[in-house]
Parts: sequence; C-alpha cells; structure tokens
Amino acid sequence: MTQPIRLVVRRTADVALPVEVSTRIPSVLEAVHESVEILTRHAFAGLPADAPCERLRNKLKTLLCEALANAIVYGHHEDPAKFVAVRIEVEATLVRVHVTDEGAGFDPAAVHPPLDPTDLDRETGRGLLMIAKLADHVQFNPQGNSICMTLRRP
Repeated sequence: MTQPIRLVVRRTADVALPVEVSTRIPSVLEAVHESVEILTRHAFAGLPADAPCERLRNKLKTLLCEALANAIVYGHHEDPAKFVAVRIEVEATLVRVHVTDEGAGFDPAAVHPPLDPTDLDRETGRGLLMIAKLADHVQFNPQGNSICMTLRRP
C-alpha cells in the first residue's frame, strides 16, 4: 500500500528567499528517489535559472538519498509504520537539510569510516562518509536520530 507524501512549502511573499520545504516520508526505500526529486524541485523552484548550480542540486540529492536511506534502514529497520521528517531551508548563502527519524539514535563518533581494505567489498557502510565529504558542515542531535547537513551556495 502506498502512502501520499504531503509537502509543505513556505516562501516569503515579496522575495524568493528564504524557502522552507518540509515533509514526512514513509519508511520504505521505494519512497526515497521520488521524495528526493520532489523535495529538490520545490526547494529550488522560483529561484533564478542560474541558481542553484547543477553541482549544488546534485549534492543536495545525494545527501538526501543517503540520509533518508540511513534513517529508514538503521533508524526504523524499514518499519513502514514509521516516518522520516525532512526539512530543507534555502537561504541566500546556504542550504540546510534536516533529516530526523523516530529511532533510538546512535553515536556518530562510534562509526568508523569504511576505509579499511577489508571493507571495500561491503555493499553498505559508506553513507556517513559520503555525507561528511559532500556537506560543508554536518551536525547530529545529542540523541543521534537527527542530522543537519549544510551546503554553501555559490
């Protein structure tokens, strides 16, 4: 059974920025791709054609995919009854992305980067490393069930 995605978009009346886009996504991996496309499209709608650059848009999509997949798989153990909250804030100089799951959380400092040669064949375990490399700043809440990723706008 599919569940509708309800999107909330907030813009100021007289200017294009700041923009806030938020939603709750069901914890099924099949919802990730479409949700990322919708969120990205609405976060940057109404901005001048040259902004944001394609590189920023692609970084945002990758960060969202990785954070959503982690929340669904590790935070919710793919429980379709749970939801992942997403909020994107687009300002003149930055894009801030918040992803929060309903899980117990984890200690990000206890996760070791998968750089050991014995880890190279593993199919999972690279999401946090990718997030750390792509985002300009990453912060977790104390519980470890919410991540805030910041990208500078060119």
